[in-house]
Amino acid sequence: MATPRIVIVHRRTELQELLDRHSTRGQAEFFLRTRGRSLEEVQQRHNHLTAALATVRGAVPAEWRQAEVERADLSRFLLTAEDIIVAVGQDGLVANAAKYLSGQPVIGVDPEPGANPGVLVRHTPAAAAAMIRAGDPNRLRCLDLTTVTATLDDGQQLSALNEIFVGHASHQSARYQLTAPSFTSSGGQTERQSSSGLIVSTGTGATGWCASIALERGGRALPAPTDPTLAWFVREAWPSPVTGASLTEGLLQAGEVLRITVASDQLVVFGDGMEDDRLIASWGQEITVQAGQRPLRLVV
Repeated sequence: MATPRIVIVHRRTELQELLDRHSTRGQAEFFLRTRGRSLEEVQQRHNHLTAALATVRGAVPAEWRQAEVERADLSRFLLTAEDIIVAVGQDGLVANAAKYLSGQPVIGVDPEPGANPGVLVRHTPAAAAAMIRAGDPNRLRCLDLTTVTATLDDGQQLSALNEIFVGHASHQSARYQLTAPSFTSSGGQTERQSSSGLIVSTGTGATGWCASIALERGGRALPAPTDPTLAWFVREAWPSPVTGASLTEGLLQAGEVLRITVASDQLVVFGDGMEDDRLIASWGQEITVQAGQRPLRLVV
């Protein structure tokens, strides 16, 4: 077995981004003060992340390899089967990393316990360090969280942990033909639509964007994080002489597929809010969305 490698994933802090933009602490402080905020608050959050990263780095066994990558560089970072991912930050950071993984275990670390929901970053820095220091990857207990995958008819593919969005790049009206399994509560199976796009969500994503839409629709029951079922919702479908608004929500069971045939010059497909890392589908292309083949292995 190859030597494990700890890959620490994190985002730049707000303080770092402010200093990049304003050059000096004084200018950054003035900018924050004009908006009713203080530099001390931003500094404290920076300190929490810095301390958490130091704790994780210091726990890596001497014989193991170690690497770090910022969220913005994930799409260009080469991961290997021996990697153990340690995501230090908010819950969304784990979701951002999920689309690039193929079975590697993920330890989510909350640098500010109590400040984040902790759905995906379940461990304190000290608890994560203890797991890493134990030095046995085989003893990590993982929960397999369902992912969602979109595939274009030319073979391009994109996966996400929370949800996949299909629609216009600027969230204007998107035109397409939607084909859903016939068991959906709305009855119809195929419909031409013009809408603000649609989302297909996993049980993990059911606590976020999907939850707000479901609430507006009367509170549809949503899947659990390990459930292979997906929930899908069309946003603001517009009824017209050539487009309908009856096929607007449903569930996809394991193996079921939602098909979207593009009827616009261009639609985009992205996952977990990462709009820069997206697929582009043009007129006539078909997009299929279903449960992913590779779940996220979240260390619990």
